[in-house]
Amino acid sequence: MITLITVLIVIAAIALVLIVLVQNSKGGGLSSGFSSSNAIMGVRKTTDFLEKATWGLAGFIMVMSIVCVMIRPKATTTLQPEVGAPAPVNTGAPDMSTTLPAIPSNNAPAPATEQPATPPAE
Repeated sequence: MITLITVLIVIAAIALVLIVLVQNSKGGGLSSGFSSSNAIMGVRKTTDFLEKATWGLAGFIMVMSIVCVMIRPKATTTLQPEVGAPAPVNTGAPDMSTTLPAIPSNNAPAPATEQPATPPAE
């Protein structure tokens, strides 16, 4: 179900991009081609349709995004052990669940190693 909603969101986003590219920021756009003749819908109706389609697709994307988040499967994590569960065994290893070990970077200088002192030659 989430895959279907995601595909619909992608299709609507592509359609929204195409509709916005057809429009002209100064009111020309697709309607400027009909300035000499009011062919199918007329100049004003073309602009109104493109504006309504833009708002409709933007609203559709927002609603579908919210629906997609609401129906996603919830992850269940418990920090407390379940009642009747065996106690964790202490193996002596450090608990790495909250901290990460320091990872040396490649840019760090190599650690200096001490050379054993050599006795003076007699």
